[in-house]
Amino acid sequence: MSAVLADSLAQRWRELTDALAQVQDRYPDAALASSLAAEDMLLTHAIYDSGLSLEVFTLDTGRLHAETLGVLDAVRARYGRDITVFRPDAAAVQQHVAEHGAYAFYESVELRKACCQIRKVEPLKRALAGRGAWITGQRRQQSTTRGELPLEEHDATFGLHKFNPLAQWSEAEVWATIRALDIPYNPLHDQGYPSIGCEPCTRAIRPGEDLRAGRWWWESSDSKECGLHAGNRVISVVARGA
Repeated sequence: MSAVLADSLAQRWRELTDALAQVQDRYPDAALASSLAAEDMLLTHAIYDSGLSLEVFTLDTGRLHAETLGVLDAVRARYGRDITVFRPDAAAVQQHVAEHGAYAFYESVELRKACCQIRKVEPLKRALAGRGAWITGQRRQQSTTRGELPLEEHDATFGLHKFNPLAQWSEAEVWATIRALDIPYNPLHDQGYPSIGCEPCTRAIRPGEDLRAGRWWWESSDSKECGLHAGNRVISVVARGA
């Protein structure tokens, strides 16, 4: 597949597929946690196209865009493989909504994080249970909380190893690779959504805004993590000397 890529991207692609193969050698039970965003689709393609056995899973929070859920069908049609789907505990969701309302996340960071905890963090814990490592599509350029993102790290939050193989990739490199290899992606990306989460918590960004400005846009930029990558804020604060 790298034959259709420009030389610089072909090198990037070889490094990426080699890195993923090494992850599989070191941690055969490792899995890619996919938000079905552009970066994760690139990683999914790298895994499936290389014939690796690494599992790919996603979290269906119950509040995703229809376009996001449609990516699951696109993956099945393209690769003949299903992405594993984890969902939140229905009773916990119902209780939270009954106590705080369906849109309580707009009221405070604490209530927003409580919603993320139920809909995203708890399902992720189940998805990662018993594994030695997980893989993410995070990049350093995505936000202030990810500026010091390492290629691999110990994830103290979930107690396992964590790989961020796209940490050094630029947005341009991601999209050039997606276009060159005809990788399926969420059509919302073409409508001004570089970062896509739950529907009520995501908006299109304006020209010149940070790539994650559309996520929880009513909050300050240094709080924009949902708990899946809680360690990013700690790394960011230390790097700034705060």
